[in-house]
Amino acid sequence: MILVALGANLPGPDGRPALETCRAAAARLDGIPGVRLRALSRWYSTAPVPAVSGVPDYVNGVALLEARRGCGAPDPARLLRDLQAIETIFGRVRPYRDAPRTLDLDLVGIGAVRRDTPDPVLPHPRMHARAFVLAPLCDVAPGWVHPGLGRSAAALLAEVDLAGIRVAG
Repeated sequence: MILVALGANLPGPDGRPALETCRAAAARLDGIPGVRLRALSRWYSTAPVPAVSGVPDYVNGVALLEARRGCGAPDPARLLRDLQAIETIFGRVRPYRDAPRTLDLDLVGIGAVRRDTPDPVLPHPRMHARAFVLAPLCDVAPGWVHPGLGRSAAALLAEVDLAGIRVAG
């Protein structure tokens, strides 16, 4: 089970709205070598974290990927590079931490893998406290257990503030 969070709050380079960019990026996930798209959450609209005046709300979702038949578990660093390549296609730039973006693809987790080495750290080090990750994650994998905390996605979602998160599409 491979979990990828998708988000955007700026129009794409072609001017398409953030929701359309996220949908197009989700379709590209199925083209990553060795994995296939198995499920996609509903889309959620969420306020930026941290809150910044004048910054548009985000569209967020989670994709559930799995290794293709005959392929082993993906290399986390390679998968991260593939995700970043998709971000680049959709105009992602990184001027500063938590900057508004045309697309953000975060590798949230790969099954029960724990990895402290950067690029990527698994599971994602802040995912357990983020409603904008946990709500869509629960759409596709509510029983996924955080390998470091030993708690399900549903249990983690029950502990976070859901104010400002709503289904977008």
